[in-house]
Amino acid sequence: MRNLMIKIQYNGANYCGWQKQPDSLGIQGTIEKAIFDITKEEVKITGSGRTDAGVHALGQVANFKLNSDIPYSKLPNALNSKLPKDISIIDCKEVDDQFHARYNAKGKRYRYLIYNSPYRNPIYKDTSYHVKYELDFNKMCKEAKSLIGTHDFKGFMSSGSSVIDTVRTIYDIEITKDEDMITIEVEGSGFLYNMVRIIVGTLVDIGRGRIKDNISEIIDSKSRSKTGHTAPAHGLFLKKVDY
Repeated sequence: MRNLMIKIQYNGANYCGWQKQPDSLGIQGTIEKAIFDITKEEVKITGSGRTDAGVHALGQVANFKLNSDIPYSKLPNALNSKLPKDISIIDCKEVDDQFHARYNAKGKRYRYLIYNSPYRNPIYKDTSYHVKYELDFNKMCKEAKSLIGTHDFKGFMSSGSSVIDTVRTIYDIEITKDEDMITIEVEGSGFLYNMVRIIVGTLVDIGRGRIKDNISEIIDSKSRSKTGHTAPAHGLFLKKVDY
């Protein structure tokens, strides 16, 4: 039995998220069905982490055990022939039997797109957050730098999480602007529930002038009431996973 690692891209607009659900369409279950269609083996794939409903991926990673002797180099095209067009397997390789897509991950990088224009753009409706208000881009960039480093990000976590240790390390955050599109990329050791989306919402609220405190003060408060709104899921992409 081989342990195979796959890299996956998907548009999450039509899915309940990564995790397989009994009554909803998830990315995990859709790929497992494609594997069965090709190999006639029932497998369980393990992702590097769950993405919520509507969230996309440019580099999700998963692994699974397979008996079939189909060459791993042929598996992406074989699976893509069975998968819907909003999911694509872009790489596959055999890995050590002990490899675990979630537990061996050392960090992740996320991308978030903000379409900043008075008018909505139908082309980007499923892949970006439309903010029609004017944003102070320079202030957003300046404040974002304070997120880098190891901090207690308790205030940047949505309720409903059972996580006790809320200390995380952000290695890098980049904010760029190309005409009306603002791109925020955040890389870190790990992220709390909705942490990236709350970071984005906080930066948007700072850019609008709705939050007067600086990021350092907000982090130190450890209070969800001090941070901004949770930006919508459809602007978020899991860009890559580091091992």
